[in-house]
Amino acid sequence: MTEQQLDCALDLMRRLPPQQIERNLSDLIDLVPSLCEDLLSSVDQPLKVAKDKSVGKNYLLCDYNRDGDSYRSPWSNSYDPPLEDGTVPSERLRRLEVDANAAFDQYREMYFEGGVSSVYLWDLDHGFAGVILIKKAGDGSQKIKGCWDSIHVVEVQEKGTGKSAHYKLTSTAMLWLQTTKEGSGTMNLGGSLTRQVENDTPVSEASPHIVNIGRMVEEMENKIRNVLNEIYFSKTRDIVNGLRSATPLADQKQQQAFRNEIAEALQKRQKAN
Repeated sequence: MTEQQLDCALDLMRRLPPQQIERNLSDLIDLVPSLCEDLLSSVDQPLKVAKDKSVGKNYLLCDYNRDGDSYRSPWSNSYDPPLEDGTVPSERLRRLEVDANAAFDQYREMYFEGGVSSVYLWDLDHGFAGVILIKKAGDGSQKIKGCWDSIHVVEVQEKGTGKSAHYKLTSTAMLWLQTTKEGSGTMNLGGSLTRQVENDTPVSEASPHIVNIGRMVEEMENKIRNVLNEIYFSKTRDIVNGLRSATPLADQKQQQAFRNEIAEALQKRQKAN
């Protein structure tokens, strides 16, 4: 029964507005306290922003850089609040993490023209895993509000020769928009999408891990954007156009009468022939 409840709860969370995930998740946990741990570990929540005061740069908070009540900054590799025995990546992986943060910081600026990104890596027995986080919020405009949150979790299994690796990428994107205009009032549009892909890719100086992961993240985000655009924007436009016509009723009647006249003339010609 617990598994059925969890499946129903997760399905419900996927259908509720992403901008209200935290409140809805809290209400759901109050209703079914036994599912607390499962829900917290399974439901992706909007990313929160913190600032690394030692370097003056923002970073994103998630379960992957949390140890207890402290969060690790990808820029200084230190925890806030300070934590003496906090989990940190190995020296080799830390160097890769620094390079990955620099690379995805440029990726974020090119694609999103603002926002915040963070990359966190951790060691595995036969490779490593990591998460790439990107958040772009609106500019504070009163007419249009919105936010994009993307969470890309990647697992890298390095082959024995070190010349190839198996990559498994699980991506979740959460998007919401709100417009407020005198003519149409307030409209909310939002949703979340999760996709997964696996690849075996060569690893070399020309194609290191960061390049391989970056290519997968870029392709996945483009696919998710296209799907979100098709599902939410195109469908909404079709529904609105079906409910309301921009052509006056008199013009529609005139066009219909003209089509009827053409059809009658064609039928008469066919009979005459």
